[in-house]
Amino acid sequence: MPAVQAAFIRYAFGTLLVLPVFYRLLQKDSFRAPSISQYKLYALRGLAHGGAVMLWFYAMARIPIAEVTAIGYTSPIFTTIGAALFLGEVFHARRIAAIVIAFIGAMIILRPGFQTIELGSLAQLLAAPFFAASFLLAKKLTGTRSSGEIVVILSIACTLVLLPGALWQWQTPTGTELFWLLLTAVFATAGHYTLTRAFACAPLTVTQPISFLQLVWAALLGYFVFGESLDPWVITGGGIIVASVTYIFHRESAAARAVRRVQN
Repeated sequence: MPAVQAAFIRYAFGTLLVLPVFYRLLQKDSFRAPSISQYKLYALRGLAHGGAVMLWFYAMARIPIAEVTAIGYTSPIFTTIGAALFLGEVFHARRIAAIVIAFIGAMIILRPGFQTIELGSLAQLLAAPFFAASFLLAKKLTGTRSSGEIVVILSIACTLVLLPGALWQWQTPTGTELFWLLLTAVFATAGHYTLTRAFACAPLTVTQPISFLQLVWAALLGYFVFGESLDPWVITGGGIIVASVTYIFHRESAAARAVRRVQN
């Protein structure tokens, strides 16, 4: 199935799953419609996330799960760059050093010049900055909008963004394909909701390192469920990226605590 169609069906199912949540939100007396600027943020996030998900589906069909996950760990690096460029955060030398080290980790995974770089690897690498943009926009929205609303509107926006490409490459799906995409939508929607709640309850410096457990789950699932070998280059490069990003968030957390001490 074309990646854009798989992504569209997944988000169409996701939208159906969250419509009851949206209905309950509309019934609350405290509900206030988003402002024009907030709708713009929602639209930008839909475009970024929709493109990222399409690239992710494309990568998933072509390279091992562990490699998709390891390359995806470059997203926090792009998040850090975006926070400096668009949110006015200071770009310290240690941030730059950590980004360079993470880039080296990505090159260990891709190994340009030593092997043919798969299109799936390039797709996932391209998806990383789009996911980073989505995370930054979600973090900004959690300051004024509820987690449930953010999840609902993302599902609707991604469905609309992916619709033209899905129609262009449409292939009639089988019942089995629809079942797996429905299951994907159930788990992904639940995961996105809990992630958005985490954004609202804690800073990115706390929530982001926990996501590194995905590499463990991805490697185990790939090995036991899909018979994918554990590539030592992917594990090594992923470990370097994880170490680099962990250092960034450790330093950011320490800096935030220092600022709070000064303010108090």
